[in-house]
Amino acid sequence: MAIIYFLQSDVVSTLLEAGVEVVVLTDDDTKDKISQRFAKPGLTFEGLRLKQANDYAKKVNPRLQSLLIYLRRVGGSRRINTEAMDSHVWEVWGENGWKFRLGIWIPSAIMLFFLRNFAWARKLLVKMQNRFTPRPGIYTDLFDKYQPDMVIASTPGWRMDRYLLRESARRRIPNMTVIVGWDNSSSYNVSGADVGWATCWSQLQKDELVYGSDWNPEHVNIGGIPSYDGYFRKQWLMPRDEYFKLHNLDLERKLISYASSFVHFAPNFPNIEALAKLVSSDALAEPSQLLIRLHPSHFQDKPKIFAEERQRVFDLEKKYPHVHVVQPVALGGSLGYYGGEDMDEKSSMMAYSDVLVTVYSTMLVETAVHDTPMIAATIDVPGGWNKPNKFSLSLKEIGDWPTHKRFREAKAGRVAADEKQLLEALNLYLQDRSVDSVERKKFVENEITFTDASSGKRTAEFILKVLNSQK
Repeated sequence: MAIIYFLQSDVVSTLLEAGVEVVVLTDDDTKDKISQRFAKPGLTFEGLRLKQANDYAKKVNPRLQSLLIYLRRVGGSRRINTEAMDSHVWEVWGENGWKFRLGIWIPSAIMLFFLRNFAWARKLLVKMQNRFTPRPGIYTDLFDKYQPDMVIASTPGWRMDRYLLRESARRRIPNMTVIVGWDNSSSYNVSGADVGWATCWSQLQKDELVYGSDWNPEHVNIGGIPSYDGYFRKQWLMPRDEYFKLHNLDLERKLISYASSFVHFAPNFPNIEALAKLVSSDALAEPSQLLIRLHPSHFQDKPKIFAEERQRVFDLEKKYPHVHVVQPVALGGSLGYYGGEDMDEKSSMMAYSDVLVTVYSTMLVETAVHDTPMIAATIDVPGGWNKPNKFSLSLKEIGDWPTHKRFREAKAGRVAADEKQLLEALNLYLQDRSVDSVERKKFVENEITFTDASSGKRTAEFILKVLNSQK
């Protein structure tokens, strides 16, 4: 996501045009490949040193570091919708034994009372994390070599960028976070480092940052989402005939696409199987076909349940006519299938689908940008994954998570909790794709603010403004 945000949008190019030297830290194993693809004068690539960062996290007081990560993940203020954070609380409970629950979880629940209710507790948590700043630093030589005027990360220290940001704060170098994901500001809250500035998608996200994790509103910019500029420009859109040929699709049949999502909480297979049966029957209003997009997690070696579901989907493709499977493109290294290499595939799928079905994926926002009808399908299997020490959560229960609730309240698409509702919603849209179009457009405006393909430049201009103010 960050690769798309910075390198496939106008953010970096606008900074370079303004005379700023940009050093991009990215996955070590794919650094050379990314460097060759995006090479420009003034643009340098260095390794993110994730191995060293992971080693530090695992070897230096790992239990306390893990506890702090957990607390900041769920410790946002109750002034915002905490449903997503609450689910993670129970996920940690469900995937650990009684010793952990008694020794860690229950004491943490007491700490959460203070974190959820008092800003001073959240600020104290940020300070407590600062003690875990590697010395000598993982990035000391890079700081000494480039002498940066600003450090920018795709989170405020929620992930491994925390060590980079902590070192920048220790050196009193201005730093900034860009909010890359739709649910980031509601699913992750307390910062993992002292971060001074932020830029986000919308007023909705700004409110989550200000009220959920105490950001100074004057330091939070609403810049939209640069990685969606390409959607508005249709720069990734393949010709329809070419796209259908790529996946052996029938040009005469309606296209229903399914984007796998939330596989960590529950199987997607009940949704997928229901769709496969429908397109292979006479129940739909129009002759249709199904294109299934697997999730990057389906290609993880562990746990095996993800790979097992992937195989079941491939078996469906063989069993039913008019069912096709597409998998995300792998960039390699630690990025795996999250490399953002298939924007043409995603954009074309959303644009040419007559209906797109998912759970509550970010692709609901992306699909709304393409003004394609969409359905959030929440067909559950009893017991979820039904595996020991694997937390499962009913797909129906995540409807009140902040972003999911906004989708439902916006009425930008339909929600199908069973096969009957799924059939009704599909037939509604197959007969008239203009249904809910007004609501989809309003949903996009609320969630990403700018729809004129200007977010990359707006974000870069904000970065430049902060840079100049620090001189």
